[in-house]
Amino acid sequence: MSDLSPIPATPGPTDTRRFGTFGGVFTPSVLTILGVIMYLRLGWVVGNVGLGGALIIIGISHLISVATGLSVASIATNRIVRAGGAYYMISRSLGAPVGAAVGIPLYIGQALSTTFYIVGFTEALNILVPGLEPRLVGTGVLVLLTILTLKSADLAIRAQYVIMAAIVLSLVSFFMGWSGGDPGDVVWFHEGGASFGLVFAVFFPAVTGIMAGVSMSGDLKDPRKALPRGTLLAILVGFVIYAAIPVWMAINASMGSLETDLYIMWSMAAVPALIYVGVWGATLSSAVGSILGAPRTLQALAQDGLAPRVFARLSGPANEPRIATLFTFALAEGGVLLGSLDLIAPVLTMFFLATYGATNLACGLERWAATPSFRPSFKVPTWVSLTGAFACFYVMSIINLPAMIAAVLFCLALFVYAQGRTYAESFGDARH
Repeated sequence: MSDLSPIPATPGPTDTRRFGTFGGVFTPSVLTILGVIMYLRLGWVVGNVGLGGALIIIGISHLISVATGLSVASIATNRIVRAGGAYYMISRSLGAPVGAAVGIPLYIGQALSTTFYIVGFTEALNILVPGLEPRLVGTGVLVLLTILTLKSADLAIRAQYVIMAAIVLSLVSFFMGWSGGDPGDVVWFHEGGASFGLVFAVFFPAVTGIMAGVSMSGDLKDPRKALPRGTLLAILVGFVIYAAIPVWMAINASMGSLETDLYIMWSMAAVPALIYVGVWGATLSSAVGSILGAPRTLQALAQDGLAPRVFARLSGPANEPRIATLFTFALAEGGVLLGSLDLIAPVLTMFFLATYGATNLACGLERWAATPSFRPSFKVPTWVSLTGAFACFYVMSIINLPAMIAAVLFCLALFVYAQGRTYAESFGDARH
């Protein structure tokens, strides 16, 4: 009997498919996109590479994100999408071994994302209350957020609506601020700062937020409609905001202050207190989105026999993956003990670039092979997906070639392990 038992397709009386496009996909995605990088590192990005360099980094990142979003939309409209988000779609398109090679790094990346956002929260909190022990505060916040998600995913989603309002107010406050800068003084390309690859690696986690919505696939009323609409709208909103903020910063602040002052948004805002509210809300909501998504990826891996079966167990009236959530808590706590955004960001970038690349590759190969089973209602040209895949792996190489090689070898080892197991079932994937 195979471990690859299918996930039930017919909703039962305790069916958990309860979220729509706005609440289940757009809200967690956009709140994760507008997170810690926007408040605490975007000025640093401009200060190190100049406005032109920052816009290039933002443009490349969002082109990769758009290609991935289009691939996700295409795969999502081809077949029923169940719990597991990107892992589920990749494994059903390219087979269980590829699913394992991508799904496990994806899960680790999502779990460490929780750490990343909590560390960002403690860094912002330290501005107001200096001298706090970041690891102690981070652990306390992680415990509270884990309790919230264990209580109910519905409660966590409802809390994000309030946080979205706080982020909007903080952005209004930021753009209302004016320091009397001269647009003619803008530095388009700045030399002497951090390398382009390092700056890109620090920024890229800002656009990985689309996976927060994709990971909620098993909780959506209609994933075929919600995933394409919510994901692409979140990417568009994120791009507009991320393109506007650097321009405003470059006009109103010097390169020196942008490079050294990580809290430049507070200095520029009309009402600095609203920036506190926004950054705390954004980091906490992003952490909630990650701690909601990661256990669901682990749950799907366990249901396919690629992780211990205990993680597939569901609990409570809403069938929540509580055991998987507790394991995610333990993994995230290990990251909290590191306590550094700049250490965690490049690791996240490698994990998510690998996931994005594989997602694009899955869609591109399905279209190229013209498999009869791949007939999505949302069609994406083959070249878009394959170009997105190439861009992901190329960017990984220019950021850190040894880290890319290590990541590829790790994924290859997972592939070989999964390939060596005996599977009695086929997903009807592109390999066949």
